[in-house]
Amino acid sequence: MNLYLKSSVTTLNNSVQITGSKSESNRLLLLKALYPNIQIKNISNSDDSEVMEKGLQVKNGVVDIHHAGTAMRFLTAFFAAQQGRSVVLTGSERMTERPVKILVDALRQLGAEIKYEKEEGYPPLKIEGKELTENKVSLAANVSSQYISALLLVAPALKNGLELTLEGKITSVPYIKMTLALLEESGVKTSFKGNVIKVFPVTRIEDKTIVVESDWSSASYFYSIVALCEVGTTISLSSYKKNSLQGDSSLVDFYKEFGVKTTYGDNTITLEKISFVKAGKKVEFDLSNSPDIAQTIAVTCFGLGIECCLTGLHTLKIKETDRLEALKTELSKLGANIEVTDKELFLKPSTRINEEVDIDTYHDHRMAMAFAPLALKVPVIINDAEVVSKSYPGFWEDMKKLQFDIKPCN
Repeated sequence: MNLYLKSSVTTLNNSVQITGSKSESNRLLLLKALYPNIQIKNISNSDDSEVMEKGLQVKNGVVDIHHAGTAMRFLTAFFAAQQGRSVVLTGSERMTERPVKILVDALRQLGAEIKYEKEEGYPPLKIEGKELTENKVSLAANVSSQYISALLLVAPALKNGLELTLEGKITSVPYIKMTLALLEESGVKTSFKGNVIKVFPVTRIEDKTIVVESDWSSASYFYSIVALCEVGTTISLSSYKKNSLQGDSSLVDFYKEFGVKTTYGDNTITLEKISFVKAGKKVEFDLSNSPDIAQTIAVTCFGLGIECCLTGLHTLKIKETDRLEALKTELSKLGANIEVTDKELFLKPSTRINEEVDIDTYHDHRMAMAFAPLALKVPVIINDAEVVSKSYPGFWEDMKKLQFDIKPCN
């Protein structure tokens, strides 16, 4: 389904309830599979979390995780350590193009039995679960944090736990710390000193109920809306906390540059547009700790007509699509002057935005949602709009509540 979007509003005053964090939910779902006495509240209603939950229940046979990259990484580690279970882990065509060799090699160091069904280094994977008794492994420190988190999450159920050494400069630290914090909250002892992470084995944990914070990545689209509206706009979002485990909570600081103030309340945040952005402004952000908000920030800068330099984007090449090239293609359609490398994005100010452009989404939920706020400036068409269900099924309904006019189109 393709959607035609436009909005004539200049100021807003509204509130939105956002589902639980996909990142936290998927980590906790794996921990609950290992320790069933963990209870989870405010779990994400995303496709990815649904796929993760279903995949964890498979004993033997084929596990198809579709487009869910997190599930691919987490379930690879999970099934490798499940003695007696035999699965083929596969996904969409794009998923079979996303590398997994780094994680497979690490698991093999621990004794895992994993074979590539087709191309070396890529899914599908044939996994024969077994007891993993080795407990030391090394990884390059700049790899996707999902590889690291996958190992850490299964570590407490390993006979001898895990000692993971990260070689070089560590990136995506917030996601690693999120994983360790959730392990600790679940009752697992961990340590993170220098470049060495240790997770100690646990056979049983006490009954535990954990409440998932709402998703900060999903909040980013409302930050963009507020930034593109007039001074006086406010949107309240729930449920959020000031001391968040999520790296994307850095939105609070980034969007100050766009005139957006964040106020914390009782499990809520209120976003308020308090100042205009001056013409000629340039922002430079290192997003190595929060790459999932790169698309939102790039589109915000384009909509405001300001220059930006975004760095730390090396992991965007292997997401649902090559997000850097996708941004370049779609923003160029709208009239942007944009260049990308394999880890950076450079956007020059634009004085005009082309109207009624078809935005292709490349099976990537974040492409659809990041471009939607531009409807405040010009009408846009979002192709394959249902892709938002991957992380935020209610997104279009919430946009309608904010007075966006949304209609199906051919």
